[in-house]
Amino acid sequence: MSPVALYIQLAHLLAKQIEDGKFKPRQPVPAAVCLLRERDLVVTLPGRGSYVAERKP
Repeated sequence: MSPVALYIQLAHLLAKQIEDGKFKPRQPVPAAVCLLRERDLVVTLPGRGSYVAERKP
């Protein structure tokens, strides 16, 4: 496991993809929470924040 925090690794990855032209100006970038929500790993409660979802059997 890397000694660098995951959120820093993610920021570096997104920066590289932007620099490489994968994301264009004014194009939305994927939010980590959105990606985790798509995988049913987190739930977002309006006005309260995002939380780890209950595990499915």
